[in-house]
Amino acid sequence: MIATTNGSREGHTITALVEDKPGVLNRITSMFRRRGYNIASLAVGPSEVPRLSRMTFVVEGDPHTLEQVAKNLNKLIDVIKVVDISDDNSVSRELALIRVRWGDQTLSEIKTIVDIFGAKIVDTAPHSLIVEVTGKSNKVDDLVENLTGIGFHVQEVMRTGMVAMSRGLSGSDVSRRTQTALPRPKWESGSV
Repeated sequence: MIATTNGSREGHTITALVEDKPGVLNRITSMFRRRGYNIASLAVGPSEVPRLSRMTFVVEGDPHTLEQVAKNLNKLIDVIKVVDISDDNSVSRELALIRVRWGDQTLSEIKTIVDIFGAKIVDTAPHSLIVEVTGKSNKVDDLVENLTGIGFHVQEVMRTGMVAMSRGLSGSDVSRRTQTALPRPKWESGSV
């Protein structure tokens, strides 16, 4: 469970293995919209299995809401597997690029703050630079807060959304788990 940006509700992390084909993201997000669930974060990318993608959601709500989200996701034909990985037995990260404008401050002052957070400067221009930071969502929030708190102007923040994975699965466990999670066969017209 994580804190969400508005601080009023709990955030739960769910991963879903889905078919990698057009329209799947739309069907899933439409289900969230119809049911009134709020997605605090969404990241999608190819999985280790051909023709399947993995989605990571951070969903706001209480445990009952989380249970309803999982049930509704499992009803969708394109969804192969849904896993709640909200507990502490998972690794989660977010990537952010932060454009910082600087004037009176020196580059060394910015570098000091960036180094404290384990971030790095990936681009510089006259009077602005781009910082890359990877970590938990609160680390990204704290870096932005610290930069603005000491007088730097944060012009733009681009965040990937959280990606997460359960701890402790070996490579053989992963391949065994996904072998049973291949796309379900579709009925062809005219077949009985």
